[in-house]
Amino acid sequence: MSTGSDRAIGRLIGNPRKGGNVGPCTIYVHGAPLQVKTGQATVSVVQVNCAFDKALTDPDAVLDRYITLTGWSEALLRAGAARVTTVQRFHRDARIARRGVDYIFRRAQVAAAVAAFSPDLAHVNGLTFPWQTWQLRRALDPACAIVVQSHADGGAIGWAPELRLPGRALRRAADAFLFAADEHAAVWRQAGFIAADQPTYRVMEASSTFRPAARAAARDTTGVDGSPAVLWVGRLNANKDPLTVLDGFEHALRDLPGATLTMIFGTDELGAEVRRHISQSCVLRERVRLAGIVAHERMPSFFSAADLFVLGSHHEGSGYSLMEAIACGAAPVVTDIPTFRLLTGGGSVGALWKVGDVADCARALVDVGRRDLTAERARLADHFTRELSWDAVGRRAMEIYGQVVGARGLRLGARGG
Repeated sequence: MSTGSDRAIGRLIGNPRKGGNVGPCTIYVHGAPLQVKTGQATVSVVQVNCAFDKALTDPDAVLDRYITLTGWSEALLRAGAARVTTVQRFHRDARIARRGVDYIFRRAQVAAAVAAFSPDLAHVNGLTFPWQTWQLRRALDPACAIVVQSHADGGAIGWAPELRLPGRALRRAADAFLFAADEHAAVWRQAGFIAADQPTYRVMEASSTFRPAARAAARDTTGVDGSPAVLWVGRLNANKDPLTVLDGFEHALRDLPGATLTMIFGTDELGAEVRRHISQSCVLRERVRLAGIVAHERMPSFFSAADLFVLGSHHEGSGYSLMEAIACGAAPVVTDIPTFRLLTGGGSVGALWKVGDVADCARALVDVGRRDLTAERARLADHFTRELSWDAVGRRAMEIYGQVVGARGLRLGARGG
């Protein structure tokens, strides 16, 4: 009689009837390395989302808002998942089917709703739901694996000491953790929320459906001009460091006299300082445009009209605006931080510069601004398709899922089922 672990291993490693696309990896069982074959295979997945905007009262509005939730689910189907279901906590119960994915809305009993689908793997969004993840582990079949994905929740590292207990519950419940960058995972591991022998995997948490608009039309509709045209999209706060960027841009103008900088932003904690900084420089007054808030649906035109995209972030969890800029062909000139290194392929497209370093910011702007920007846009398009598109994210997720489910099956087998 086969155990749940036998069935999990059969699905993902040794069952040619399932048509799994396998590849080698190393799994550790009781501290000893064991070579197995896992990879993209036929896996059923339930995505679990415990957070929602309480101002949203309609399930369809939730799905329209949470494009990362729908994008990830649809990408898994295209990558070969057997079945994809999403369970979303909400004000009321509902069920919606979209593009092959079932979205289950539950006011309560989220764990039971997930278990009802008997998935091979449950994917929990966010590290800040330890009790819910622990309850999920108790509700699921022992053979079902659980991965927990970080969604820019690094601020939760500062949890109060009394919340260390739920953090340990999360650690016991999860088989693996997903992060956008290895450095982000290291912080959680050092804080004790991830055990020393628990695996972490690197995968982008989202992608973008933005595509380049016709350049001439984009410039006409947005008013973005300049050679090169530089674009900023982000809050005016200390983390984004707009003052360093403004100083770097001013220095770069000596070598790029035709350059302009357009700044799009919502919140502006440093708005007064930014405006004063610009007003005190006769050069910046002529070359910087503060555009303020721009509707999201208009952003592809702004990204497409720009030649370069600049940010001075000290840290980032996701880097959505950078991803959107790359998707539309604006060459990144961004700080050398983990998330931006991942998004730019270690600076293989655009250029990276040292956090807080005015001279290095200017150097990077001049470097990229002097390139053949038509060729640079072609390189960006290829990079986005290969590394950052939803299809690339889906393929990477399925590869991870195969390894995690296979490893859980082996651990259960080592314990006797």
